[in-house]
Amino acid sequence: MRNLIAVAVRWVQRRTGGSDSGQVTPFAVILTVALFAVAGLVLDGGLALSAKVQALDVAQAAARAGAQQLDLVRYRTTNVAVLDPGRAASAARAWLATAGVSGDASATTATVTVTVRRTSNTQLLQLVGVGQIHVSASATATAVQGVTAPNP
Repeated sequence: MRNLIAVAVRWVQRRTGGSDSGQVTPFAVILTVALFAVAGLVLDGGLALSAKVQALDVAQAAARAGAQQLDLVRYRTTNVAVLDPGRAASAARAWLATAGVSGDASATTATVTVTVRRTSNTQLLQLVGVGQIHVSASATATAVQGVTAPNP
């Protein structure tokens, strides 16, 4: 790195006759742009990662809410926990609406799957034309009867 700086300084000195006379060197301009790009990736990447974690949290909560919607008639007659797919998907979508996020939910008799989509507005990457970063997260929950131990 030190050699690169020395080469840049010698090049500037040759171009300006040995004095820099207050001129901005191309090296300084390139370095400044590179630092802003790295700072933008760190800041906006962190914000996008935070948005993804929040989306995953909401998706997991909505899937759990849907997984609580059992087919009660079947449960009472056969003692088997089976989901009511219509009610399960509806409960998961209601949870998403309550949380104020956009997403979709689907259910079978065994599982509820929820996908949440969020948009993270950028702070520094707007300078290079990237105004938003889109993130999504999915979660699946299963109705379980008689939990006595963690899943294997």
